[in-house]
Amino acid sequence: MATTEHPAPSRLRSWMLEGLSDMGKGGGPVGPHAEPEPPHRGQPWYRVMCLTGVDYFSTLGYQPGIAALAAGLLSPVATIVLVLVTLVGALPVYRRVAEESPHGEGSIAMLERLLSFWQGKLFVLTLLGFAATDFLITITLSAADASTHLVENPHLTGVLHGRQMLITLVLVALLGAVFLKGFLEAVGVAVALVGVYLTLNVVVVIVGLWHVVTAGHVVTDWSSALTAEHGNVLAMVGVALLVFPKLALGLSGFETGVAVMPHVKGDPGDTEEHPAGRIRDTKKLLTAAALIMSVFLIATSFVTTLLIPEKDFESGGPANGRALAYLAHDYLGGVFGTVYDVSTIAILWFAGASAMAGLLNLMPRYLPRYGMAPHWARAVRPMVIVFTLIGFLVTWIFDADVDAQGGAYATGVLVLISSAAIAVTIAARKAGQRGWTIGFAVISAVFLYVTVANVIERPDGVKIGACFIAGIILVSLLSRLARAFELRVTSVQLDAMAERFIRDIASRKIRFIANEPDQRDQAEYRDKIEQICADNDIPGEDFVFVEVTVLDPSEFEASLTVRGEVLHGRYRVLTLESSSIPNALAALLLHVRDVTGRTPHIYFEWTEGSPFHHFLRFFLFGQGEVAPVTREVLREAEPDRARRPRVHTG
Repeated sequence: MATTEHPAPSRLRSWMLEGLSDMGKGGGPVGPHAEPEPPHRGQPWYRVMCLTGVDYFSTLGYQPGIAALAAGLLSPVATIVLVLVTLVGALPVYRRVAEESPHGEGSIAMLERLLSFWQGKLFVLTLLGFAATDFLITITLSAADASTHLVENPHLTGVLHGRQMLITLVLVALLGAVFLKGFLEAVGVAVALVGVYLTLNVVVVIVGLWHVVTAGHVVTDWSSALTAEHGNVLAMVGVALLVFPKLALGLSGFETGVAVMPHVKGDPGDTEEHPAGRIRDTKKLLTAAALIMSVFLIATSFVTTLLIPEKDFESGGPANGRALAYLAHDYLGGVFGTVYDVSTIAILWFAGASAMAGLLNLMPRYLPRYGMAPHWARAVRPMVIVFTLIGFLVTWIFDADVDAQGGAYATGVLVLISSAAIAVTIAARKAGQRGWTIGFAVISAVFLYVTVANVIERPDGVKIGACFIAGIILVSLLSRLARAFELRVTSVQLDAMAERFIRDIASRKIRFIANEPDQRDQAEYRDKIEQICADNDIPGEDFVFVEVTVLDPSEFEASLTVRGEVLHGRYRVLTLESSSIPNALAALLLHVRDVTGRTPHIYFEWTEGSPFHHFLRFFLFGQGEVAPVTREVLREAEPDRARRPRVHTG
């Protein structure tokens, strides 16, 4: 609220913190990677679908190989189960998320609205840990698979053999360097990449199906081997249900589909409050993407399982992490195969870029607003460096292995989908929609089962997620402690009566009394004035009472609305609602000083008890020993003692 002189920052610091002061709706950052309303008028939904597609469709680069490793000959059947869960479970959930969160905030924001107080914040921090796992593993997994396509290219195998780790690290570093320079997701680039990539995959699938049809023994050999291994159809379906969690990578992309909603054009009559056209077209986007991916998942799983020997899928095999590229080289020649490799590498790298943009959008949306991140976390470049270094660490831990990272990626994806399913179940229940509530509850149970099964089978994901969660919570609490006495009020608005009170007392000494409202009867205010006058040895003055009601003490930043009222015909009272009593009082005093040009005084009564206990009450519940904390907030906000409002206690 006050202005002070600061030394000019260095060029490096200015470059690193560029865009730090740009703020958007709700106090969020408007850097180049945030997701507020885009400056353009939007794009048709089918073009925006390609932004989702760079994440969703790019999984074809490794999904068929992972499915073959997980399910073996049963891979096509297990993939059909995956498609059914996608269309019957994930798709309805995220169509509802699009209705409930039409500005791209996603399921985490839904749960944040549905759950308040500290338990809501801690739940969001936990989900952020898994979201960070999802996005970061997208970066490292995509880079690792891109390097696999590069190393295993027949023309480069001899030159690059054994250098997959180095190439992956270079790709991650290149991604970080591009974001340090400044990167904007381009719908046009995504459309081109997705269009070329899907076209090449159509060619590979058609050629693969042609070879399956013309070589009749392929189908009979597969069918015979499948029957010998699993017996009857019921046994096959049962095994497919058991191995399905390992294929959960094929569910990725839905959260991104909601995140890109602000780019969808919608209808001319759409408003911020009711973007009906955008919601309708986003549902089309989600449905079209799910249907396209479902067809590709089944077709690619079928042709790769029937045409590629099982041993070639194993780690170190020529089809490991690049099953479709293997077919492209084998059946369409080196030139087409190399073009396919280049297209796959490009879309995988762009998927990593999309994930980095998602991280840079997600973390600043929540942590700084909660007061749970350093101030520099609002800037893009420091966060890029942090995420790039973590990407190096994850790549090193997993030895740039695509298969090893699959479980961690699936865990992040499944936790987010499960949270979305729970969020829409709660939303449907609050809306009184019994049928949808039951349906979404069943879907939630299915995804929770799949998540638990995946964690038990492959605990790497939950271990990494737990590390992110622990790190986020630890840094968040330390940051909240460090910023405990920071002035958190973004603006102060006075209603007409409150402005009148301030005008009335501006011509003389401005005196406020901080009062904790109880019965609010005449005796309460009379006794309070007498007590303040006796404690501070001052005559009866023209006081204005200030009363603060704490709403959600877990909130950090918010605007402040001040309302004035006259009680019992004589006592003027300013009422405020805030997450912290000391912060609200400090913001009001600074505002009054600025609009009147006079130094206000405020009077408190001491609160009995342990200082440590009172600090915990302040930190967790926004109350505690108000007088010294108010003074400390004022001291940090206004270093000039001569201009600082006066705090009196007695």
